[in-house]
Amino acid sequence: MVRGTLRHGVNRLATPRPALWVGALLALMAASLLLRTGALDAGYWIDEGISVGIASHDLRDIPGALGQDGNPPLYYLLLHGWMQVFGTTEAATRALSLLFALLAIPASFWAGTRLFSRRAGVIAAAGAAGAPFLTYYAQETRMYSLVVLLSILASASFALAFVRGERKHVVYLGVWLTLLLYTHTWGVFLVVAMSAVWLHLRRRGEIDTRNGVRLLIVLAVAYLPWLPVILFQAQHTAAPWAERPSPLVLLIIPGGLFGHIATPLLAIAVYFAVRRRPPVDRAVRMLLGIAIGTALLAWLSSQIEPAWATRYSAVLMGPLLLALASVVSRGRRWTVLALVGVAGVWALSGPPATKSNVRTVSTTIAPSIRPGDLVVSTQPETVPALHRYLPAGVVYLTPMGLVSDPRQTDWRDGLQRLRSGQAETQLLPAIERLPRGRRVLIVTPVPGERLSQSPWARAVRIRTREWRAALDASTRLQPIGGVTTLAGKNTVRARVYEVI
Repeated sequence: MVRGTLRHGVNRLATPRPALWVGALLALMAASLLLRTGALDAGYWIDEGISVGIASHDLRDIPGALGQDGNPPLYYLLLHGWMQVFGTTEAATRALSLLFALLAIPASFWAGTRLFSRRAGVIAAAGAAGAPFLTYYAQETRMYSLVVLLSILASASFALAFVRGERKHVVYLGVWLTLLLYTHTWGVFLVVAMSAVWLHLRRRGEIDTRNGVRLLIVLAVAYLPWLPVILFQAQHTAAPWAERPSPLVLLIIPGGLFGHIATPLLAIAVYFAVRRRPPVDRAVRMLLGIAIGTALLAWLSSQIEPAWATRYSAVLMGPLLLALASVVSRGRRWTVLALVGVAGVWALSGPPATKSNVRTVSTTIAPSIRPGDLVVSTQPETVPALHRYLPAGVVYLTPMGLVSDPRQTDWRDGLQRLRSGQAETQLLPAIERLPRGRRVLIVTPVPGERLSQSPWARAVRIRTREWRAALDASTRLQPIGGVTTLAGKNTVRARVYEVI
């Protein structure tokens, strides 16, 4: 009787009450909040201006507007509703991304605990709370923190359904993957990679065929309404700004997600954990297979049609984070010391560097610009951010022509239109139509240390040199001022002319 009572008491001590875990998660979320609010008020960069511009359309018009872009509609629909409630300031729109990043913390705890152990759940939650990738994109008005959240949930449900045998998670997996497919196109690669792992398990006779087949049918039917749009986007918008990735980019994915300084420490933690307690859990092998398959599919696709960006690796965070948490949860002294080092590196990382100086340049030059004046941007995708900060009523012109809707960028056949937009055919006729006294503001990108060799970037540099020279040489224009301020990246400079 006494022995049973003692055993019961020990078990109660070994299993903390749910309130303690809730408190621990809230503490992690509070720490993450402090880490991820340093840049909420910074000015928008190019993509954020596009996000807010698309989301500012009427709700029913957003899917159609995305025919000119390259993304699915879910995030923009959510952002539209969010802006209706919380406003359109930089901090307000970024708070939606911050919310998704914070929700990734309890989602990771749940996933790690249900799949492996409570220790793995705590480590996964800590990873979601401090990972530099989420710290960066929790402070950006884009969909990537939502992609991370859905990737975590989908990865957990896949392993629970097809590795742990919990059939109800087949339904949950269908929900997460449908939402992911409607959030980012790289969700397609994750679905294909999961299908390949599922086929591997099926060939080994470890799972039933029916659930997987039904899931694929449901996903196909759910994605069917968007399929014509994505096919149109692939043919007419694509990603002309992207470069064809080298094989080396595959090696730096962990650094992009978990930090390039922290990654060697994580490698040490993994080494000592695996050395202490091999072999690796079967679910971990499946998750790694999904992550590797997704990355390879994206890389191979970008060899055919370049569409690679480090931020797209958000879709890989789920399987990699959960696999990593499971492995390092088995370690002890040296693993713990390495993880403490990782936490220190993450905690000391400051807010993201200034992403663009468009707001500074625009607000500085705005008093010189009046409604009816011409704003010229040789980098067309900068227009939505300029539209955010410049006075209303100005007319926008890019090498692709007059901009009918400055809230978004029309990428349709954009590279061909950009290449054909010479000063003689686009810029100078527009100048000739301006009456005396009107002003012309030209905003051009400042090349960074590394010049992108994508077709789009090369065409922008050519148009920039040509259009600036044409304005300087025009006898109808007199320069009256300009501004250039430094920024970490996406730097622009501006110059104002007056028609004489």
